[in-house]
Amino acid sequence: MNKKHILVFDIGKTHIKLQVLDSQFTSLLEAKNKNQVKLGAPYPRADVDAIWMWLVTTLNSWSITQDITDIVVTTHGATAAIINSELDNENGLVLPVLDYEFDEINDFKQEYELLRPAFNETHSPALPAGLNLGRQLVWLNGSFPAEFAKATHILMYPQYWVWRLTGLCCTEVTSLGCHTDLWSPSQRSYSSLVFKLCWQTLLGEPVPAWSKIGHVQSNVTQQTGLSAKCKVYAGVHDSNASYLRYLSNQAESSTSNNEPFTVLSTGTWTILMSSNKAANLDEHKDMLANVDILGNPVACARFMGGREYESICAQLGGDIEQDSSAQALQFVLDHLYMVTPDFSEGNGPFGGMVPIIQAPQKSQYAQAIATLYCALMIDYQLSQLSAVGNIYIEGAFLQNRLLCQILAQLRGTQRVMLSGNGSGTVDGAALLTQWGDHQATMVHTLCAPSEFKHLTAYKQHWLELVK
Repeated sequence: MNKKHILVFDIGKTHIKLQVLDSQFTSLLEAKNKNQVKLGAPYPRADVDAIWMWLVTTLNSWSITQDITDIVVTTHGATAAIINSELDNENGLVLPVLDYEFDEINDFKQEYELLRPAFNETHSPALPAGLNLGRQLVWLNGSFPAEFAKATHILMYPQYWVWRLTGLCCTEVTSLGCHTDLWSPSQRSYSSLVFKLCWQTLLGEPVPAWSKIGHVQSNVTQQTGLSAKCKVYAGVHDSNASYLRYLSNQAESSTSNNEPFTVLSTGTWTILMSSNKAANLDEHKDMLANVDILGNPVACARFMGGREYESICAQLGGDIEQDSSAQALQFVLDHLYMVTPDFSEGNGPFGGMVPIIQAPQKSQYAQAIATLYCALMIDYQLSQLSAVGNIYIEGAFLQNRLLCQILAQLRGTQRVMLSGNGSGTVDGAALLTQWGDHQATMVHTLCAPSEFKHLTAYKQHWLELVK
């Protein structure tokens, strides 16, 4: 194998993806599948066996599999696997991997609030359901103490899959620092919660995301056709994978060119990541500090953009064929058709707010209304972050050019740049295999602002409703 073939295993909340890239990050092959939550007792959970079977089946179907030289795993956050590495069962779990949207863990809310660190220690706000990973772990420990006691390791979700591939355990800061309550960014160490519960040994000493953990273990080579020489890296949280491409370019640039920027990673979640160190974080507005692969805090704001867009379209449009044209959007602006948060069951800057719907039901304009809603939410959060400099859009919302153009109109003097890469998450993850030796190659298109009439008045009316 004299050519580099990088496999990125990307596990998102809604979809799972496998993509093979060459050393220049040109995509050679990819596959995609739905990521289904498994329901029923003992609680909703990630179907790790189905994910593994899909991985094995897909790799067996490819002629290129034996040529894969490097594997990087990237996953959504707020998820961990509690394993006993000495168990005979293939998945190693002592408890199923809890789905972070399971809200019954709030049964332990009062107990957990006495344990969780203050915001100024973790920069991790109190979030609904299991979005604070610490809350999940406390609930699991309290609800299933005998099973939890069998654990030899608590693995962040990317590193669980690294363990499945290599048989080796590790942990890494981008997932630890993703609103878990488990990490203190300023101290670059575990939070007081971890030490109170004596979990530091279970979690282990973090390694850099670009660390080579080991090679694919023999039973996996037999199942998949992967080479025994294939290297596996520590892996990374998915939004941070998008961000690290820009971090790479900043590192290669002169200090004078290191201007502030904001990356919008869009999918089920829309996560705004700002390099502006002066950003003030409001824990009550779903603002937090993630941690980049170098361990530095990154000012973030978030809402469930993809989820809310779909919910608005479903509620307003129903089975009606929907119009996403510029003409439809202008009609919506002219008539002040709009909706206000919250369509995500408690997330985002207005989490828990009862939606106001000023629009006709069963409407052909649902997509236009949802587009304006998401653009206004992004604009609001950019202002909350005091974002300056270029805005780079990655991911699913690139497919909605009207949304991007509206955002460019709303942001005035800031430049909105559209990523030319199919997936910033995949390319960022692949960059870990060459970290320090290779600057990210990124192609962007400047997004021209739209010229919709009445947008300023529409925004002002929306802001008055959400105050």
